[in-house]
Amino acid sequence: MISFKERLNDITTFIFDVDGVLTDGSVSLFKGEVVRTLNSRDGYALQYAAKMGYSIFIISGGSSTEVENRLLKLGATEVFMGSINKVEIYNKLKSKYNINDVNVAYMGDDIPDYNVMKMVRLSACPQDAAVEIKHISHYQSPFMGGRHCVRDLVEQVLRVQGKWFSEKAFEW
Repeated sequence: MISFKERLNDITTFIFDVDGVLTDGSVSLFKGEVVRTLNSRDGYALQYAAKMGYSIFIISGGSSTEVENRLLKLGATEVFMGSINKVEIYNKLKSKYNINDVNVAYMGDDIPDYNVMKMVRLSACPQDAAVEIKHISHYQSPFMGGRHCVRDLVEQVLRVQGKWFSEKAFEW
């Protein structure tokens, strides 16, 4: 059986859900608009991974132009909002970008993420993920969704690969 740390060696692609992973899952309404809060430490890790050459994709069932724009600005290759069938989106990404399952880390927190998480080399979840997701995850971050669980995963992958805290860390 492959250990968690061994799974980190071949990761070149990160895929994240938004609600419950990049956010704490809360949805606030402000003048009729849905407002989400993203963690700046997660944002730093995403932009750093992008600078280091990793592909970053977002597949979310939620919809927010503001979240999409922010994640693209941080270096996400593509952002898919309002995704009902995440497996279909994942298969399209694999075809379009020639992605192999053994190079993918996916972090999700709830049932819509389940089937994709079963397909990838490294499935991860925040500490407060649904029990079904915890059962299939290779790694459970000690951090909750929206509280730098994304940073935790990205940092671990880059550390194992010797790419964390390089000179690019100081370039903004």
